[in-house]
Amino acid sequence: MKGARKVIFITGASSGIGRATALAFARAGGYVCGMARRKERLEDLAREIADLPTPHGEFLAVAGDVRQAESVEAALAKTLDRFGRLDVLVANAGIGQHGTLVEADWQHLETLLRTNIDGVIHSVRACVPALRSTSGQILIVSSVVSGIHTPYTAAYAASKAFVSSLAGSLRLELADDGICVSDVLVGRTRTEFNQNRLGSSQDNRGGLPSASPETVAEAIVRAAQHRQRRVILRLFDRLILAGGVLAPGIMARLAKSQYQPQEDG
Repeated sequence: MKGARKVIFITGASSGIGRATALAFARAGGYVCGMARRKERLEDLAREIADLPTPHGEFLAVAGDVRQAESVEAALAKTLDRFGRLDVLVANAGIGQHGTLVEADWQHLETLLRTNIDGVIHSVRACVPALRSTSGQILIVSSVVSGIHTPYTAAYAASKAFVSSLAGSLRLELADDGICVSDVLVGRTRTEFNQNRLGSSQDNRGGLPSASPETVAEAIVRAAQHRQRRVILRLFDRLILAGGVLAPGIMARLAKSQYQPQEDG
């Protein structure tokens, strides 16, 4: 690998937090492989990174689907072939779902579970062998809803609770390998996430504060630099997590008011 710059593998890099994180690492001089299904968007991102003020890092665009283990393995192989090593995995790819669990389209639920859960597991299993040789880091992008009960977005919240629990267990499993595992608990962020959410449509309600994807990306880069174990961006997000522990009933009612589908007409 050229110099001593870090090599970062990011899933879900074509939009939102993943895209902003790829840009942030490249600005910091990192060598980044961005994986996502939308090849055209990855190519646009590659051009944007190439046009950054020098010095900047390099970007490798790899189209693939985290739901397929072999797709992640192939993307990692291209990363190692191009850059020679791996220092950081950002397991970011994810999708939302809104509506009642019982009436939800099963294909929507399966897509969510295979993306948000299988995608993280596939990424970790593919990357850990390479991370062992660099005493690297895994950052799993979760959500503050992992700590509260959220009716009408139950499958999404459960998937994030799963990966947060996974991060804690992996931290212990991989400690002897020198690999740091970070649980990145993200609150509401101004991305395409809501528009791309599966299931029933839902308008944002309640005027809850939201962060920019660039703010989240900067926090992820700092977490990689300082090997933070848990990342919570804002005081508001901390209050949500604390409320889930201290006043779960109140938080559940507030979540219901946010996510309950609106009546037509």
